[in-house]
Amino acid sequence: MSPQPASTAHRVSSVLAIPAFRRLWSVTALTSTGEWMSLLALTSLATHLTAGAGYTAQSFALGGVVATKLIPSLLFGPLAGVLADRFDRRKVMVTCDLLKFGLLISIPFVGSLWWLLVVTLLIELCTMFWIPAKDAAVPNLLRRPDQMEAAAQLGLVVTYGVAVLAGAGLFALVSKLAPLIDADPATAVYIALFVNSFAFLISALVVFFRIPEVSGRTGAADRKQAPPSMLFLLRDGFRFVIDTPLVRGLVIGIVGAFTAGGAVIATAKLYASSLGGGDAAYSVLFGAVFAGLAIGMGIGPRLAQRLPHNRLFGTAIVAAGLSLVVVAVAVHLFMAIAAVMFVGAFAGIAFLTGLTIIGTQVADGIRGRINAFVQSLVRLVLLGSMSLVPVVVGLVATRTITFGDSEFLVDGTRFVLAGGGLIAAVVGAVAYRQMDDRGLEPLVTDLVSALRSGERRTGAGVLIAVEGATPQDTVDQAQRLAGTLRELGYDVVEPGHEEHGGIATDLAGLRAKALAAAAVRADLVERVVRPSLDAGAVVVVDRFVAGPLARFGIAAEQTGTGPDDGELASLARWATGGLRPDLTVLLDRAPQPRTEPGVAGIEHARVQRLLARALAPEPQRHVVVDADGDTDEIAGRVRDRVLPLLPAAPGVVATEGAS
Repeated sequence: MSPQPASTAHRVSSVLAIPAFRRLWSVTALTSTGEWMSLLALTSLATHLTAGAGYTAQSFALGGVVATKLIPSLLFGPLAGVLADRFDRRKVMVTCDLLKFGLLISIPFVGSLWWLLVVTLLIELCTMFWIPAKDAAVPNLLRRPDQMEAAAQLGLVVTYGVAVLAGAGLFALVSKLAPLIDADPATAVYIALFVNSFAFLISALVVFFRIPEVSGRTGAADRKQAPPSMLFLLRDGFRFVIDTPLVRGLVIGIVGAFTAGGAVIATAKLYASSLGGGDAAYSVLFGAVFAGLAIGMGIGPRLAQRLPHNRLFGTAIVAAGLSLVVVAVAVHLFMAIAAVMFVGAFAGIAFLTGLTIIGTQVADGIRGRINAFVQSLVRLVLLGSMSLVPVVVGLVATRTITFGDSEFLVDGTRFVLAGGGLIAAVVGAVAYRQMDDRGLEPLVTDLVSALRSGERRTGAGVLIAVEGATPQDTVDQAQRLAGTLRELGYDVVEPGHEEHGGIATDLAGLRAKALAAAAVRADLVERVVRPSLDAGAVVVVDRFVAGPLARFGIAAEQTGTGPDDGELASLARWATGGLRPDLTVLLDRAPQPRTEPGVAGIEHARVQRLLARALAPEPQRHVVVDADGDTDEIAGRVRDRVLPLLPAAPGVVATEGAS
């Protein structure tokens, strides 16, 4: 991870500096462009092959191509994930690319509609196997877990942005130049398919010869073990989705989000007409959705610095649903465009966050199946929504609504969009409840904190907090870490730690003690921490927020009086001005019977448990270090975990981009 709140450009460049990922991303850009280009070419060829059979035959041919592209994802999606988890992912990707190369080249030689449909079905089937293998391999190519967010960002931008424009532009260019070779309208399509086929051949060669890291878990020990059966892997994947609240909430949220998305797609044309616009208005609304998606994927990482991914996902879906309700009641095109952009933006945040969660919080051995399941579910929900929504619109038809003496004529699309928005909002709230394993604050409080986030953070400094069950552990290891970093050339500041700073030490009440501790922490942050961060220093502090929160919470639980978890969290946020550590080092060890007997040992265990629960929703912001052993061994482990996550010290040349 990059502990400091780095810019988007810095995060993206640091990910692209990894040679294996850069090559895989380039391959993804190439094949995604080919997929969009082939979609245009295959649908165009279907109408050319039935040109003499009339409009009805052309419509059925076009619908047949679209249907054959959807069928594999509905029937074989989970199986594709099993292959990604059971077999060598590089071999799966190379095999699929070679098959697509051969299938696309065969179309011009056969030149019939039935073969076109067969090839479309087989190519889509190959794609269904290729994508989960690629997505599951990405986290293994990265150097740090937090880079998954930037990697997902790059993948979405190239797949649904650059590749769409590049594919459409290439097809338009080929269509323009093809008449110079042959006047037959089908010639342009055949040339496009021929060019497109070599994109997949290049992809296969690059993956096989230049990205061996895609294979992942293929050590000698893995090869000696007999792989589990495909039926076992399939059943195990479904059980994981059902039994894991995080993934279950993710699936629930996706159902709501793409139900609403399908409603928008299915009603867009009629909705544009209800606003008094034609094809131009429809095009603008369509473009507004993708513009919103791009904005959402751009600001998503910034929001994730303030709101954990587990909470951000459901929150974004709720916001997208409420924005869709605004779309439903819009009376002017300008208002509709703005609302649609908000829908797209929140959908982009949710999509990016969902991919990040899968990449960082789902184990490698099951990641392929989860990716495949999510992608199949997306297509299934979209298809179902797009199929049912027009029927519902037809049944609702146009209604007259009376307000007092005024009557308003409202078409069915408004009711459907409003209903889809409400469904998405409710489902997003359910997903939020499923995925939120912290529960220290209600949603509204957390959102206000994320949007306001206290004082604005400035400077390029890094705040490292060392947390643990006992003050002795954290103080000692914080001092050792600071000394190590200072020897390596970092500008290090140690603010120190005082429970009450010498003020009001005779306070008896727990609330009074919490307030005194908060006052000292507020003074320390304003006087030392923030100025040091503004100056670009590395600030190492022991027990910044998480430790005191857990300790006061346990004291309140034992006495039955005092502030609850929500009040403590609000007090800590106020005292620090919303400042959060860029990296938290959690010292994890079992209680020592001789030094921590009885109540002390029980309190140690409870503090460790509360600390782990408080930090779990933000895996990209903390590392857990085994604190069993002598202090030198522990200091070595802390150093080994922290150093790879820091930017290079001044005067040290980074070699991250070396291939």
